[in-house]
Amino acid sequence: MSQVSIIIPTLNEAANLERTLHQLTLLNPPAFEVIVVDGGSEDETVKVAKQIFGSFNRTLNVQVLSSQQPGRSIQMNYGASSATGDFLCFLHADTWVPDDLISVINKTLGEPNVACGGFISLMSGSQTTRWGISLHNYLKTYYAPLLFKPHLFFRGLRLLFGDQVMFCRRIDFWDCGGFDRALPIMEDGDLCLKLVKKGRIYLVNRIVQSSDRRVAKWGSWKATAIYLYIGILWGIGVDANYLKQFYQDIR
Repeated sequence: MSQVSIIIPTLNEAANLERTLHQLTLLNPPAFEVIVVDGGSEDETVKVAKQIFGSFNRTLNVQVLSSQQPGRSIQMNYGASSATGDFLCFLHADTWVPDDLISVINKTLGEPNVACGGFISLMSGSQTTRWGISLHNYLKTYYAPLLFKPHLFFRGLRLLFGDQVMFCRRIDFWDCGGFDRALPIMEDGDLCLKLVKKGRIYLVNRIVQSSDRRVAKWGSWKATAIYLYIGILWGIGVDANYLKQFYQDIR
């Protein structure tokens, strides 16, 4: 079984990180290493990470790194540069994975024609499950590349996002240049466009659970409208730095 490095970018994620890291201690088989890359948190994110890591099995490699610059692309690249596993798995701090995550990754990337994979993201909170938005995000994996990149869709392009827990081979990640450091959002979609040159992008028929905090803040209709607006504009080539103004950070 190939070794999997899990990379978690964080910024003021103390409220969610404890649950996420606790779940990683339950993985069977375990990850080869877990790397938290903090972007300058002002809460207790780093403290939480170090405390939870103290409960990990001593055979597991764990690191808590501090990035000189914030930004998911920058932080995930930094984590990937320290990773030594065969496969890289990029996990958001507010997303929770199944116990057999490592087996699923190995099985998926065991197919030589698959370059990248991700899961179906079920968005939920303490009070509700966002079935409508979760369904739309699932469908978007297929219809977005079909509409905007049909020639790549038929070559295996599927559009994955960070809350879908993307994973790929480390060698392919760096051959493609990693995440684009200049992108404040849509860095995950951009990576899919680069990795499809290596093979198919595959949506695993399994669920991960992601926090609905952004939808809870905006409301379902506003959130759907913003997601569509950003997606359409990005699909036709609008600069992601312009689109970032519509996608505020929510903690």
